[in-house]
Amino acid sequence: MKITIDCRFLNASGVGVYLQGCLPYFLDSPHSFLLLGDAEKLRCFTAGHKNCAVIPCGIKPFSIAELLAFPAHLKRAINKTDLYYSPYFNIPGGVTVPVYTTIHDIIFPDMPELVSKAGLAARMWFYHRAFRRSKKIFTVSHFSKSRIEHFLGNIKPVVVTHTAILPYLLDFQKIEKTEKILFIGNIKKHKGLSYLLDAFIAARAEGLPHKLVIVGSKDNFRSADTSMPAKLEQADSFGVEFTGLLSNEKLKTLLAEAALLVQPSLYEGFGLPPLEAMVTGTQALVSDIPVFKEIYDVFPVTFFRAGDVSDLKEKLMNLLYAQEPRNLVLSDDLAEKYTFKKTAAIILENIHEACPATLLTA
Repeated sequence: MKITIDCRFLNASGVGVYLQGCLPYFLDSPHSFLLLGDAEKLRCFTAGHKNCAVIPCGIKPFSIAELLAFPAHLKRAINKTDLYYSPYFNIPGGVTVPVYTTIHDIIFPDMPELVSKAGLAARMWFYHRAFRRSKKIFTVSHFSKSRIEHFLGNIKPVVVTHTAILPYLLDFQKIEKTEKILFIGNIKKHKGLSYLLDAFIAARAEGLPHKLVIVGSKDNFRSADTSMPAKLEQADSFGVEFTGLLSNEKLKTLLAEAALLVQPSLYEGFGLPPLEAMVTGTQALVSDIPVFKEIYDVFPVTFFRAGDVSDLKEKLMNLLYAQEPRNLVLSDDLAEKYTFKKTAAIILENIHEACPATLLTA
């Protein structure tokens, strides 16, 4: 079977992590692949593999060009393969082979305040189009599956394929803990950074010595949301640091040396940073939203009431003052609960089940 994979989201946020994690296991399967994207970015995956070819594509996902002016030579190449897989819910116009997509979440109808009415309408059009065009939809949690079925219907199979830890994070040395609290995310309302800042400032006023380290650039955070400019302008005086762009190695070190990671999200499809923290030996304090209750139910996380600054501050101080900072050690079962090997296998298995028998040859 020959499979086209849209690789344009490689290195782009959570979708990129999901694709980056699955791709090596896809390429190790007995099938052949046409990879749509940047050949240079894909080189580390394709090296040594004779079962794949890269076709360059710089067309922006979700653009008018993708829908209405997708290059003819790309459409011909895709339609000569047996199926098209997108790790997100964008599908180029003119694709006629069977389509499979991953819809990581359906946040916009659940939190319509994040976008304008026109923006919501456009996103819902893309959601419905992906749902209509896909033979099967994959998603990253049972929570997301339930919301997809709520908004889009249940006439198409929706299969849970969790996101997971990239291998580089599993190879780390235990290092001494520092007085750092870590936040990995962005300034969008659903990430809950505003609540964390309020709780952190209140804790500092009561003598907490720790710094809050935010992974990302202060300039990017300042320009991303106009609701918190005053807080971010005074970040230095509050004991808040921005890391700027980090390499994988620097992020791994920061995760391992932090005393605590806080994930104050109001909404997620999965929410990976707490898992990244725990596998590198760092405790996690997370909001009690439904998806975190699902994903982290059996993990040694501490929950606080989502959106409750007082409860967040209290749990924050209790965790940091209750004992000396320590390295968390997960059992093998927990460390291997979510893996991209499992995720890629589920995707390929479901593609097999949905395809005609004549397409199942390598």
